[in-house]
Amino acid sequence: MRARVAATTIQPGNAPAACPAATPDEIEDRFHRFVFGLPDSDAHQLSSAELATLNRLEPLSKRFDMRSLPRLPAVLPQLLRMLKSDKSSGGQVAKLVGRDPLMVGEVMRATSSVYYRSAQPITSLQQAVILMGQEGLHRVLTQHVMKPILQASGIAPGRTATGERLWDHAERCSHACAWFAKNSGGSDTFEAYLAGIICQTGTGAVVRLLDRLMPSPPEAVSSAFLAGCARLAARLSVQAAHYWELPPAVIDALTERQNAGRQPVSTPLGKALLSANLLAMAQVLGEHELISGELDFDEGWPDSYPPSLLARCQLDMRNNFPPDEDA
Repeated sequence: MRARVAATTIQPGNAPAACPAATPDEIEDRFHRFVFGLPDSDAHQLSSAELATLNRLEPLSKRFDMRSLPRLPAVLPQLLRMLKSDKSSGGQVAKLVGRDPLMVGEVMRATSSVYYRSAQPITSLQQAVILMGQEGLHRVLTQHVMKPILQASGIAPGRTATGERLWDHAERCSHACAWFAKNSGGSDTFEAYLAGIICQTGTGAVVRLLDRLMPSPPEAVSSAFLAGCARLAARLSVQAAHYWELPPAVIDALTERQNAGRQPVSTPLGKALLSANLLAMAQVLGEHELISGELDFDEGWPDSYPPSLLARCQLDMRNNFPPDEDA
């Protein structure tokens, strides 16, 4: 049984205490407490007040105005199709990217970094596109599109950390999802990256709705209540994917994650997303010393992949997202 601390008054900066190696259910519970700014609690069952809140939250989430989310760049759907085509040239891609000034700025900024620095100075957008290659361009475009959306969860006073924590998860989840696509096959790498990065989009929406319904939250919040909020958030992520007209494979994977536990996850991308989401949660919690010890991949983890593959992905994530010693 994991260690717990006594419930305290809920503040945006609160965080649960560290615990030993956790099961997937415990990881999800601790991650959502961390994102929502809630302390740990021994409560497991829904209270009458929590049930009433979920009953109010349900219709609000169904009516959530997706137009409040930033629109994706108009050129993005065409650009996604072009990047998947073997016949597309660097000049064609550069011409399409050039229609969005913000995208141009992000691409040129990225190619000026140490990672992409070349012997010759980059003097044109076409040079930058060719230098970055498809995978690099995918990452820059996705971050340019999604980072402001996820960080917008922190627009309310005292909620800046929420957007930052969701973005930290998104970076790690997208990396892990793309890693599974590369190492297990069956999925397009960029679609995997895209699915991972928007996986928790709905969580920010739920945070904003809860702030309206619970301006003075109770001292203890049950794990059942958080699980109910997580289900609503997963559904809102699917709605956002439809609103943004993302590729069908991405929408299917998000839908499978929403229904996980009630229906089997069968698509390669759905399996990748299910494991990547958990690994990213564990990575973020570990970086903040909210879980400790090695993960036990035999204890309740999805059976999409063997434990050895999960362990390899976890090691890759640690190598790519080392702890910030200055944090």
